[in-house]
Amino acid sequence: MSQRRPALLAAGVALCAAATACSSTAATPRAAGSASQDRTLTVWMMDGDLSSQAVAAINARFEAATGAKVRVQIQEWDNINTKISTALAQEDTPDVLEIGNTDVPLFAATGALSDITAHQAELTAGQTWLPGLTGPATVDGKLYAAPLFAGNRAVIYNKRIWAKAGVTAPPTSYAQLLTDLDKVKAANPAPDFSAFNFPGQYWYGALQFVWDAGGQLATQDSSGKWHGALESPAAQQGLTAWKQFQNRYSGAASRNVDTKSPDQAAMFATGKTATILDSSVNTVLKDNPALKDGIGTFPFPSSTPGRTQPVFLGGSDIAIAARSRHQDLALAYLKAATDPGVQASAVVGIDHWTPVSTQIIDRTRSSLPATSQAFFDAARSSVATPATPGWATVESDKSINQFFADIATGRKTVAQAAKDLDAHLDQALNAAP
Repeated sequence: MSQRRPALLAAGVALCAAATACSSTAATPRAAGSASQDRTLTVWMMDGDLSSQAVAAINARFEAATGAKVRVQIQEWDNINTKISTALAQEDTPDVLEIGNTDVPLFAATGALSDITAHQAELTAGQTWLPGLTGPATVDGKLYAAPLFAGNRAVIYNKRIWAKAGVTAPPTSYAQLLTDLDKVKAANPAPDFSAFNFPGQYWYGALQFVWDAGGQLATQDSSGKWHGALESPAAQQGLTAWKQFQNRYSGAASRNVDTKSPDQAAMFATGKTATILDSSVNTVLKDNPALKDGIGTFPFPSSTPGRTQPVFLGGSDIAIAARSRHQDLALAYLKAATDPGVQASAVVGIDHWTPVSTQIIDRTRSSLPATSQAFFDAARSSVATPATPGWATVESDKSINQFFADIATGRKTVAQAAKDLDAHLDQALNAAP
């Protein structure tokens, strides 16, 4: 799986400039094939995501099904949410747009996207879509976008360093992982070495421990109001387990930093750490191609035997503009993009992204290099971030980064850190778009 633009790791954050700028009555798409004078669909795709070959495969499937044409316009990620907000408010809006998965609530809440709930069954075509992609697209019980592709994280380890410590196979349980890392740590006592580098601000990875323990970031009550849930017993258990893991295997210098300062892939490439949780083997091989045959991967084991920790999915969904004059064709385009055959042959076969369903993962996993298969295995279990526009605030103000760093460094107890962030979540997640 190739390294993606920063938006895979953190969703963009621009809200509509004014609430009325994006407001529109969400339109439910008509059945494909309705008459239209202009049968050319305008589609916005993002630079650096799907390759031109993969997009061409989607277009070909759409054109064969409808006889219509596609005008694809590639957009840059810089300030994209502001650009989308403006475009969705105009009469000549693009018909279909690729949107970062956790950004979908920003536009759905203002009525700028079509409600496609009634068409979910025909779009899924019997598939089980990944919750980490569809969760953020499901706002107040209604679906506003279909999944396009995903990227996620798995454990990457240096097989040579592990073998020298007496570990020759990847762990299959959490208990075994701890035992193996203890051996790696004991065999490498240098103060600047980490058995498992796990930066304190690395919330994408740390959240896996919360979810694995059965906790949640936040919950939504019957009135639609969101409440921070990190003070729950399950979340507290997961947070405590994460702190113990982080403090035990990652160096003290890692407790208040993120993955880029210092760059953890570079640390791995130079042998300063034996293990990382990352989104791509390629990020390591760019720094040290000689490691190609010395890298292993596996999904992070769960504390529950036989399972793996749920993961955060970065990636994109694909949505229909509520103001589009081609609702029927736009729906047909979503069908083409999520089509299992296209997903298998193009999204996986060409671009090596994680596909949209567990069935396609099962179908394509064996075609991947061995080091890529762990990412697909990990993606089978995912949890969505809160499907509310206010989630963008939590990402942009970096409160969640500091939350985990406060715990890792001991600046706050687990209980106090959770209480403080829950109070912030109560406000941020319920703020009007």
